[in-house]
Amino acid sequence: MDIDAIYKLIAPDMERVNTCIQTRLRSEVVLINQIGTYIINSGGKRLRPVIHLLSARAFGHDADQHIDLAAIIEFIHTATLLHDDVVDGSDMRRGEATANNLWGNEASVLVGDFLYSRSFQMMVEIGSMRVMDIMADATNTIAEGEVLQLLNCHDPDTTEARYLEVIHNKTAKLFESAARLGAVISGRSEAEEQAMAAYGMHLGCAFQLIDDVLDYTSDSDTTGKNVGDDLAEGKPTLPLIHAMRRGSPEQAQIIREAIEQGGLGVIDQILQTIESTGAIDYTARSAKAEADKAVEALSDIPASEYKDALVALAHFAVNRNY
Repeated sequence: MDIDAIYKLIAPDMERVNTCIQTRLRSEVVLINQIGTYIINSGGKRLRPVIHLLSARAFGHDADQHIDLAAIIEFIHTATLLHDDVVDGSDMRRGEATANNLWGNEASVLVGDFLYSRSFQMMVEIGSMRVMDIMADATNTIAEGEVLQLLNCHDPDTTEARYLEVIHNKTAKLFESAARLGAVISGRSEAEEQAMAAYGMHLGCAFQLIDDVLDYTSDSDTTGKNVGDDLAEGKPTLPLIHAMRRGSPEQAQIIREAIEQGGLGVIDQILQTIESTGAIDYTARSAKAEADKAVEALSDIPASEYKDALVALAHFAVNRNY
C-alpha cells in the first residue's frame, strides 16, 4: 500500500476533517483568518490527523469524535510550526514564505496561541477528561522539547542521547498522542492504548530522523527547505553528531565551529565529511530501526485494512524523499 492508497482509504474522513478545520479556524479577527488559513492550506501532509483517523478506524470507531480530534491535532501541530519558524528565524517552509516572513513575528506567535486555545476549546466540547489529560500532557511535553532544542542550539557537545530526547519530546509526542487517542475514543484496553502510543512514538522518531537526513541530501524543490537549514540555525542533528564522532579531529573541528557560529560558509566541506563518515547511512538505519519498532508495536492489533495502512505509513516514513 503506497501513500496515495493510504489517503484514499480515509478520504471521506479527511474531507470532514478539512471542513471542520476551515469552520473552526474562523474568527472575527481578520488577521487570524488570514494567517490561519495561509498556514493550514500551505501543503502539509496532515500526517498526524491521518495517524489518528487510521487508529480510530482500526478499532472500529464509527462516531464523530475522531473527526474533531484529528482537527484538534492539526491545530496543535500548526501552532508549533508558527512558533518554530519564529524561534528559528525561518523564511521558507514547504516551498513557501513562512507566516512570520509575511506578517511578522508578533502576529505569528499570537495566531499560534489562538490555535492552541481553539484546540482546547474543542477538546472541552468533546467532554472527555481522558482526552484532555493526554493532550494537555502532549502540549506540555512539546513545549519542553522546544526549550531543550533551544538549549542544544549552537552546542557542538550535544550528545546523541540529548538529541533523541529532543525529538521524542518535540516531534514524536504528538504522533504518540494521535495514535493513542484512536484507541481511547474507541474504548479499547490499556494494553491496546499502550501499543498505539508506542507505534506513534517510534513512527514520530523515524519521521524526524529522515527529516534530518533530507536536510543534507535533498533540495528546496523537493522538500521546501534549503540544504543545510539545520546547520545554518546551529542545530546539532544526528548526521552532524555522528560525523563529529567518526571524522578526523580536523573534520570534527570544522563541524564544531559551524554549529557554534551557524551559517553555511563551509557547507561543502561538511557535506563531504557527512558522506565520508557514513553519517547519512547511520541516521537512516536509526530511522529504520524506529520504524521497525513501530510496526512491531502493532502485532496484537486486530487485522484490518486500516492496520495495513498504519504499517505502510511506517514504511513511507523512512522511504520518502520529501
